[in-house]
Amino acid sequence: MFGLEILAKLFKILRAEDTPNQIASGFFLGMIIGLTPFLTVHNMIIILLIFIFKVNAGSALFAVALFSGFAYILDPIFHSFGYYILVDMTSLHGFLVTLFNIPIVALSRYNNTVVMGSLLVSILLILPVFFFMKYFVKYYREHIDAKLQKLKIVQIVKGSKFYKIYEKIRGVTA
Repeated sequence: MFGLEILAKLFKILRAEDTPNQIASGFFLGMIIGLTPFLTVHNMIIILLIFIFKVNAGSALFAVALFSGFAYILDPIFHSFGYYILVDMTSLHGFLVTLFNIPIVALSRYNNTVVMGSLLVSILLILPVFFFMKYFVKYYREHIDAKLQKLKIVQIVKGSKFYKIYEKIRGVTA
């Protein structure tokens, strides 16, 4: 049942009236939040950006849920990458010490190997994830959505009384 709800939310996001850019932007912002530890300065800034700019908040929440699961699996890789940046790259030591002496940066937890590694990996993934999601949304809308709407199960659900009641309620609250 839980899997069907997630799938339904994904289809709702893909069929939303937002542009592919708005959906893809929300998705990559949610990816950053999902891959990095939650209580960090950059995540609070990203949440603020989601509210300020016209991005699809549903795709951001979907990406947070999706990538949070991957983050637990990838934490050892994030730790290794962060350790390499913070400890092994001696050429960055002077810059990092100066950076960490700034009060707001000291509160940011960037001296944590997992935070540093996951943030850098998520920054590296921004462009590929954005362009993939933009392409996927366009492809879904042009090729898959019409076929899905023609499926017998979708027509049965849309023809039911429960769905009509849902549509009325949704129309009143929207």
